[in-house]
Amino acid sequence: MTNFLPALYEGHAPITLQTLFRDALEAYDDWEEGMPEPRVAFEGKMLPISDVFDWMRSCTDIMPANLIGIVTDRLTKPWNGTGPLDEMTVSTAARVMSVLVRRRLRRFGRGAVEAFVDRFNEPMRPGREA
Repeated sequence: MTNFLPALYEGHAPITLQTLFRDALEAYDDWEEGMPEPRVAFEGKMLPISDVFDWMRSCTDIMPANLIGIVTDRLTKPWNGTGPLDEMTVSTAARVMSVLVRRRLRRFGRGAVEAFVDRFNEPMRPGREA
């Protein structure tokens, strides 16, 4: 799964993970309804954004201000942080985004293209014509 991603160090993500997390947030922001879950590249491998969000659930770094809107714009209740400047941690953002990805996948499935391809990869069952 994502065991090749760098580990967090005492809750802090190396710059490569911070960049990957930003890429996953931006991919979610660009994700059109009914399309398959976006993937982001990391060291030559393509990862679903849900894997990135799950990996960052224990990251205690503070979210960059320019990315908070991608998360807070999708909340049904206004964001009220507990920090002096209403800071949001990457962990909080990752948990929110994990839920949003799961909801979208449950609502729309994996996407029309993948569902179409899967239909042709199913083995023929008795009584079913080609």
